Amino acid sequence: MIADSFKVRAMRPEEIGLASDWAADEGWNPGLADPACFGTVDPEGFLLGELDGRPAATISVVNYDANFAFLGFYIVRPDLRGRGYGLRIWQAGMAHAGSRTVGLDGVIAQQENYKKSGFILAYRNVRFGGQMPAPISPATVALTSVPFAPIEADDATVFPAARSAFLRAWIFAPPHIGRALSSNGELHAWGVIRPCRKGFKIGPLAANDVKGAETIVSALVSAVGWRRDFP
Repeated sequence: MIADSFKVRAMRPEEIGLASDWAADEGWNPGLADPACFGTVDPEGFLLGELDGRPAATISVVNYDANFAFLGFYIVRPDLRGRGYGLRIWQAGMAHAGSRTVGLDGVIAQQENYKKSGFILAYRNVRFGGQMPAPISPATVALTSVPFAPIEADDATVFPAARSAFLRAWIFAPPHIGRALSSNGELHAWGVIRPCRKGFKIGPLAANDVKGAETIVSALVSAVGWRRDFP
């Protein structure tokens, strides 16, 4: 047993923003409403490591259902790195996940370390950023006007667990804007754009074909109505 004052506990709702602030400091550019939205899924999944009563490390291991969890916000305060606190909060997070399959976005520099913990590469996640002039908005409808059931069903084809509470929070969060493309009662494409610490991010974006995806991207950029620099 390690005898020190490092303790891990679940964050209180008002503390989840700390993980987002630390993520911003690391250059991850989180969305402005991310903490509130992710907190709807599994409030007990946001963990805070404290040393002498002060925040020292964070991690989120959000349990979506009995089979899948997603890990993020894995950060140790810069002045405390290399002392084992990261491993200890990692172990607490994985214990929270239990026997679930756990997913994470692994930065290339840490992929070998994740392999040591049993993770395997599933696919590459590539992000693109830049300035876009607002295009003429194509014919789409507000995502909030679309019945929730088809959105949830379509989301289930691209995400490995049901996430109704999260989707509702994400779609209806005041700073978020969603657009959908549909005809004859069938949902063809949809997406959400949200303001971040710098610029905006689009996601999720789901479409039956490339043309539908392009239409939604154009509609979302047009709906924002102005530009901010991406990092």
